[in-house]
Amino acid sequence: MDLLKKHYEKIVLGGVLLLLAVSAAYLPMKISGERDDLRTKADAIINLPPKALPPLNLSTQELTLHQLEAGIRLDLSSSNKVFNPVLWQKMPDGRLLKIQTGEEIGPRALLVTKQTPLFFTITFDSVSTNDTGLARYAIGVEREASPDAAKRKKKQYFVNVGNKNEAFQLSDVKTLADGGLELILELADTGEVVHLLKDKPFKREDGYTVDLKYDPENKKWTNQRIRGGELKLGGEDYIIVAITKNELVVLAKSNQKKTPVPIVSEATK
Repeated sequence: MDLLKKHYEKIVLGGVLLLLAVSAAYLPMKISGERDDLRTKADAIINLPPKALPPLNLSTQELTLHQLEAGIRLDLSSSNKVFNPVLWQKMPDGRLLKIQTGEEIGPRALLVTKQTPLFFTITFDSVSTNDTGLARYAIGVEREASPDAAKRKKKQYFVNVGNKNEAFQLSDVKTLADGGLELILELADTGEVVHLLKDKPFKREDGYTVDLKYDPENKKWTNQRIRGGELKLGGEDYIIVAITKNELVVLAKSNQKKTPVPIVSEATK
């Protein structure tokens, strides 16, 4: 105890010096750790990946560029009335018709009000045998679309197997299980093979007739055919040169110009 009392101050000073020595040794490590921590936080802020910018809206600029590329078109033909005044035409009944597009008169103003199909029909009418037992077959042919009115009526042909005419050739005859007969024909115009029974005639759509209306002159025509009667439209003569399921074609006699006229679906009902 005496030793402790005599050296108390030295012991306290020694402890303080030891604490200072430990603190001095720890301080560089603490500073280094703080520096690393600050550097990490700075890097996280400075090197933060930038966000992508939203795409630019260049629609207005692109529209302007397209307009510049297309240029300005000045219509001096169709809608302009300074250099192209509107034409008015007097109709036979005294009315004045405004001509804006050029299709108010002439074949473009034709309207098909009705379309009727015309058929090529073959019928097995009867069979007979002569004294020698040779069978002859009566076959009827009807050509509704023929340009020649005399040929539109039914014409009967009496033929044997192998006979040929301008309409068909009778190639063979078969006896069916029920005792009926089946005639095998080859058509002269298309080469098509047809199987003909008494109760089952052959029918093929071969053309059409049309009913027409021409409003500018209040005219109507019925049952018009190809190369039929003349159509007088706007003072000019036309003839029908083709009729299909969807189109009528007329020919101007003055200049041989052909004009198609569409057949709308309502007209075929």
